[in-house]
Amino acid sequence: MNEKVLRIGTRNSVLARWQAEHARALLGRAWPALQTRLVFIRSQGDRQSGPLQVPAGGGVFTAALSEALQGGEIDLAVHSLKDLPTAMPQGLALGAIPLRGSAADVLVSRDGQSLARLSMGAVIGTGSPRRAAQLRHRRPDLEIQPVRGNVHTRVERLLAPDSPCDALVLAEAGLLRLGLGRVISERLSPGDMLPAPGQGALALQCRAEAELLRLLAPLDHAPTRAAVTAERAFLATLEAGCSAPLAAHAQVSGDELRLRARVLAEDGSRQLDLDLTGPVEQAEAIGQQLAERALQEGAAALMVGR
Repeated sequence: MNEKVLRIGTRNSVLARWQAEHARALLGRAWPALQTRLVFIRSQGDRQSGPLQVPAGGGVFTAALSEALQGGEIDLAVHSLKDLPTAMPQGLALGAIPLRGSAADVLVSRDGQSLARLSMGAVIGTGSPRRAAQLRHRRPDLEIQPVRGNVHTRVERLLAPDSPCDALVLAEAGLLRLGLGRVISERLSPGDMLPAPGQGALALQCRAEAELLRLLAPLDHAPTRAAVTAERAFLATLEAGCSAPLAAHAQVSGDELRLRARVLAEDGSRQLDLDLTGPVEQAEAIGQQLAERALQEGAAALMVGR
């Protein structure tokens, strides 16, 4: 680390900048004398203009930041945890996982309708296989339209008179962080739309150096870390990435952790729901055990490319 300034790496989207500034503010509260500077890194996902091509192992939005950490260009990378591959690059560590925001998905519709009240054959925009499969399972009549772009752009396109979509499904946390909560038509229940592993949480990644780990330690939120550890263990044990129609969400209550998970066929025709509760200190084992149960119940046959 530079002796005087901690360099915080981030993508340059509006949401990524919010996340980086949030991490910067948390650091400022923990270490008032610490000087910080944002460094903007362009990811592979930012450079793709067509349909998103996800590399093996994922990381389309995170690899460039991780490489900048390894190369000493930055000291800290701020990621959306759901985008971060479960395999940590050599020499790097998850220095902190702050208090999680909302993990829920929401519906943003042109006329304020709920998912149940959308008209037959309505067009919903999403670039997520997980969201698409759950929508198809819940409402097979819907037409799913792939969409890309940052959150502001997607919302603006939806509300434009010539929009091809009737609604979007987006992460609630992103909309709230950008002050766009007013456009939410419905907060989707876990029964309709179980979140992605890590959704709503931030990952503060650093080199596995004692000084950086010391600086980040006060920012870590133990219940959030336990919850996302279980979710990511489920994902890792299934050897699935963000291209698989898979969902997992854990909640911590006292000394217990409950993990709910879902694996779907891409077309939504089949859905496997799973649930396991155990001691919070066994978060990783809970995720692994639930994934093993999923495999026993046929999850591999449901996942894309398996």
